[in-house]
Amino acid sequence: MATKNSYESILTTLSKPGGGEFGKYFSLPALNDPRIDRLPYSIRILLESAIRNCDGFQVMEKDVEKILDWENTAPKQVEIPFKPARVLLQDFTGVPAVVDLACMRDAMNKLGGDSNKINPLVPVDLVIDHSVQVDVAGSANAVQANMELEFQRNKERFGFLKWGSNAFNNMLVVPPGSGIVHQVNLEYLGRVVFNNGGMLYPDSVVGTDSHTTMIDGLGVAGWGVGGIEAEAVMLGQPMSMVLPGVVGFKLSGKLKNGVTATDLVLTVTQMLRKHGVGFAVPKESQNKVADFTFHGKQAQMKHGDVVIAAITSCTNTSNPSVMLGAALVAKKACDLGLEVKPWIKTSLAPGSGVVKKYLDKSGLQTYLDQLGFHIVGYGCTTCIGNSGDLDESVSAAITENDIVAAAVLSGNRNFEGRVHPLTRANYLASPPLVVAYALAGTVNIDFEKEPIGTSKDGKKIYFRDIWPTNEEIADVVQSSVLPDMFRSTYESITKGNPMWNELSVPSAMLYSWDPNSTYIHEPPYCITTDHISPAGSIHKDSPAAKFLMERGVDRKDFNSYGSRRGNDEIMARGTFANIRIVNKLLKGEVGPKTIHIPSGEKLSVFDAAMKYKNGGHDTIILAGAEYGSGSSRDWAAKGPMLQVEEQLYMMRDVVEALRNLERQNDIPQDELQAAQQPERICSAIELRQLHRSPYLQWYQRPIGGP
Repeated sequence: MATKNSYESILTTLSKPGGGEFGKYFSLPALNDPRIDRLPYSIRILLESAIRNCDGFQVMEKDVEKILDWENTAPKQVEIPFKPARVLLQDFTGVPAVVDLACMRDAMNKLGGDSNKINPLVPVDLVIDHSVQVDVAGSANAVQANMELEFQRNKERFGFLKWGSNAFNNMLVVPPGSGIVHQVNLEYLGRVVFNNGGMLYPDSVVGTDSHTTMIDGLGVAGWGVGGIEAEAVMLGQPMSMVLPGVVGFKLSGKLKNGVTATDLVLTVTQMLRKHGVGFAVPKESQNKVADFTFHGKQAQMKHGDVVIAAITSCTNTSNPSVMLGAALVAKKACDLGLEVKPWIKTSLAPGSGVVKKYLDKSGLQTYLDQLGFHIVGYGCTTCIGNSGDLDESVSAAITENDIVAAAVLSGNRNFEGRVHPLTRANYLASPPLVVAYALAGTVNIDFEKEPIGTSKDGKKIYFRDIWPTNEEIADVVQSSVLPDMFRSTYESITKGNPMWNELSVPSAMLYSWDPNSTYIHEPPYCITTDHISPAGSIHKDSPAAKFLMERGVDRKDFNSYGSRRGNDEIMARGTFANIRIVNKLLKGEVGPKTIHIPSGEKLSVFDAAMKYKNGGHDTIILAGAEYGSGSSRDWAAKGPMLQVEEQLYMMRDVVEALRNLERQNDIPQDELQAAQQPERICSAIELRQLHRSPYLQWYQRPIGGP
């Protein structure tokens, strides 16, 4: 039972300079605890939240003490409850959250209660940004054409979200075409300080997207979480989290000419994570040349050639320096007569309308257009895998010749199969470098020594010839990026656009489920991860594609897995459907297949799971220690559960269980060693042997069971 807050004695009034008060806040210095001075600022945000929400029920005094004693408790991985100030959603993860809220209303109604009481208890901001695809690129009408296609594909989803924005209190939906969620959060949604009925407290947010941490740049504590955690916070529950350690990273000096903030961030990331993604081509194949015809003209492609060059993502397009830097590179290149090969798919997708305004004011958008970097939409596009199709001739050249084609993007993710199914080499770069690589046409180049092209008068042009100085960039930022641009953009952001405003939605407080819908489906419950639950395109030969075609959906209207997260039938079929996943049961073969061991059939993972299920067989999934890492994704948890009905086991769980058993029982060492060596346990032979192990049979019970 909740009780009176025991920290009310430190409530302090913030007075206005001319008299009166702004409100009251919990003053940490008023605790007179010397440990506070040693707490990192991010931990102080957690401390203030715990103090403000300390009710003796959801948050206890002992939780406050854990945070105060951070230096001693954090190394012990203690858990604390955290109640963020608000929740941030995008449409891929937002649809299933709203589906669950609608389902809860139905349940309340069936129980005879007041269904209108089901509402988010903290502010929820949902930005529709993940649905626009780069179907049309390299043309002046790309924005309008892509938006029309976006609405054709997603009309039902958008209508559902628009219904939700009207039906639920405390929920703001930002219409499609407005920008990318994290840039909109940075430029508009972030409160920095809340004033809730006279109670002042720091803004904090959890978002169903790993890039939520962008908002930390404003001093707002932000975390990326899964959809299930976000829904719990929406409904007033604290989020249980391990009290985090804090790593300090000190930067000194200033960036040299030619080095962007993006380069710095990627370098810091590499230093912190020591993790890289690359590709290798056998030496004898490195000089392979694929001849093809592009729109009636002869063309060639080699390993490492760029086929996608995309200026995209919230992180980069929210930085005017790198955006205007890219535009200056384009201007210098155009002045010298450089061009981008016509078969390279170029695109520019800003995270907000502000970017277009300052590019237009600077007069530099013209040069980006000249190189093919027309604005294609205001959304995630290539970064989320919505890169659209490549030209058929380019696709054929890649697949028929097994070319390792490259994508260069100013995005945040280059997971296998994420950017495009046919680009095995995907590189993250700053917007100016995206333009430079598009001009070079290949990632297999040394910019210091090799020319990127030839000028109109026949001279070799090098990277240094087109790269702007920091002073040039600063000057154009100063003259082109103005405060009024932000004000005018966001004054009208929630008013939508004609296509959004024309969407007709019911006014009922309960949602009318359509059993034939392939987007929104009444779920079989009521209340990471790209390899488990992909977000990108639906492959034509996948179980999800078969399901859609059986219901009359044309291939051109498949859309993406992310767009169909409101339908459990699609998402269950999409689980382990990433085209780049590797299954050791198939001896390293790449693709979403497995072996149905009793019959020896090679099937999709979903079809095999259903065959096991129908045959009454328990199933087991063995995976490495990184299982579940990556983007926050609730369907990475729900999908396997629906496939195998909770009979989900991970390699680390099996190993830990056997280690525990070793301490209690006399287990044969050969079996124990086999179970503790992933390279052995993940071979088909070892799996079959281990399947007969009595100790593994002992462990085959639902996780968390007796």
